[in-house]
Amino acid sequence: MPETLLLVQMAALLLALGAFAGVLAGLLGVGGGIVLVPGFFYVFERLGYGGEQLMQMCLATSLATIIVTSARSVLSHNKKGAVAWEILRTWAPGIVIGAIIGVAVVAGLRSSTLQILFGVLALTIGLYLGFGRADWRLGSEMPGGIVRAALSPVVGFLSVLLGIGGGSLGVPLMTLYGTPIHRAVATAAGFGILIAVPSVIAFMLVPLDPALRPPFTIGSVNLVAFGLVIAMTLLTAPLGARMAHGMDPKPLRRVFAVFLVLVALNMLRKALAG
Repeated sequence: MPETLLLVQMAALLLALGAFAGVLAGLLGVGGGIVLVPGFFYVFERLGYGGEQLMQMCLATSLATIIVTSARSVLSHNKKGAVAWEILRTWAPGIVIGAIIGVAVVAGLRSSTLQILFGVLALTIGLYLGFGRADWRLGSEMPGGIVRAALSPVVGFLSVLLGIGGGSLGVPLMTLYGTPIHRAVATAAGFGILIAVPSVIAFMLVPLDPALRPPFTIGSVNLVAFGLVIAMTLLTAPLGARMAHGMDPKPLRRVFAVFLVLVALNMLRKALAG
């Protein structure tokens, strides 16, 4: 297949994926990564890029997009005074350490193993979105000391395994510890930067087999997917946010939970069938 035709097909699929992820992010307040990773997997697999390193590229490229979207979100929320900088400052070291460990683990795993891990974790998040209650609490404030030292690397580590920023794990964690939802959403965007920046730098040093990677890939990060998805999410996320103001978010979250469970189960099916 001529490279030009391949790039056109790749661009069309990635633009559609970015538009969808942006609308979901604005509509439901969830990060695009939980949608982008399976989306990238589908796109690159359809284009003939398989192999045992496919999930590494999907995770790395998803995290690259999170640098931009999280930075934009933090700046927007900070203008409203919603970011809890004390939480970010104290949780940052553990999150960064966990993210770097996550890259080291991901680089050494087969794509099928990463698919299983993604499927299990995404299934857990989907079930929480579907059945979790706003009044569930583990405490009245974010923990410090040993509990923070244990939890913060776990957030960074699991986020890299999922290719996500701070929203899908950080928001539930902070609300379970009594942080108001608007403050949790704003602060979780900062988690996204702490997770994505060190992990993407590390992923750019993780090489893929040249025969199994798309054009314009540095390390494990595909620049074409990064650029096209970012362009579309920045355009469509405000549309999703406007839609959210006129709709009840609770049934929408349940619909997304069902969607996420189905995506996770499909990822598990592919991994186990292979």
